[in-house]
Amino acid sequence: MPSEATPNVKAVFVNELQDGVDVDQVLLVREAERRRRRDGGDYLRLALGDRTGAVVCMVWEELGDLGELARAGTPVHVRGRYTVHPRFGPQINLRDLAPAAPGSYAPEDLRDGPAQSAEQMEAQLRELLQTVRNPYLRELLTRVLGENSELWAAYRLAPAAKHYHQAYPHGLLEHSLSVAQAVSAASATFGGIDRDVAVTGALLHDIGKLETYTDTTGQGAIEMTDAGRTQGEIALGYYRIRRLIEEIDGFPSELAQAVTHIILSHHGSLEHGSPVVPCTREATLVHMIDNLGGRLGSFDRLEKELPPGERWSNYDRALETSALFAEHGNDELDRLDERRGQDDRDELDPSWPQDDQLQLDEPVRQAA
Repeated sequence: MPSEATPNVKAVFVNELQDGVDVDQVLLVREAERRRRRDGGDYLRLALGDRTGAVVCMVWEELGDLGELARAGTPVHVRGRYTVHPRFGPQINLRDLAPAAPGSYAPEDLRDGPAQSAEQMEAQLRELLQTVRNPYLRELLTRVLGENSELWAAYRLAPAAKHYHQAYPHGLLEHSLSVAQAVSAASATFGGIDRDVAVTGALLHDIGKLETYTDTTGQGAIEMTDAGRTQGEIALGYYRIRRLIEEIDGFPSELAQAVTHIILSHHGSLEHGSPVVPCTREATLVHMIDNLGGRLGSFDRLEKELPPGERWSNYDRALETSALFAEHGNDELDRLDERRGQDDRDELDPSWPQDDQLQLDEPVRQAA
């Protein structure tokens, strides 16, 4: 259930809010940005949300006190009215903003997260790593994803993006694992693909995001780092893997080129941020699965935000259209989430993707 409200106002999830209803409950500050007004003054633009979505809220007065309170990643008690503006869309007309009282909300109601636990995904990753036979690639993967690696803890926790898909803790692990599983399966279908290279590239293609995004609060308030803004995740990822490869004695130069080419080209085109376009089978496969997953991941995000009883989403920038979903209620979604969390999937071959795991990378190649 959503966080508790006062007895006069029923607390609901963001995707259940309707035009004109009063809001009196705890929400998480997803974003807080101070902006300049036309008259020269300042205002505060907040994105307040829970695990089903977020809504904009403007703060026009008392910016000093409220700006200190409404930091990204902070739960706050919001009182106001939810409206749908004909031009600017959904927003909360704020009446009051206060600290969230301890025990007045359930943290799991405020934060989005993967369908599976981090432990389940790690177990599948470990099984997949065992299928990589090339000794140089196994050593490279061990240095990044090994249980004793300095990078593993960050990789396991990092988000995959800021907005469009899997923008939550463990999102990078979820995304990279599902890309690698799909790539592994496709390698068995299409001839001429070096599966070890393709799987390694899939697991490492977004490694630059470790330095691109940060969530200092641990509450899903994801921001871009200075390095992410000035260098970009592709360059950061390439240099990290390039340095690790150079530390491995005898690593074949052609093998190094094959892996790093996947990282450099995985956005698919120059206009989407890649300095080169894919020119090997393995790089083409990773890019296509990565791009497919971005679109499917957008469907997952929109379905979570969909109001009960609705089948069409609003227009989505990532998809460049609205999304249509099969008719079902929240009870069916809850049952789906429970099914996704079952352990019986662990008995499957880790090289094959599971239907509800194809949630990969965003097609919109900008600061996610």
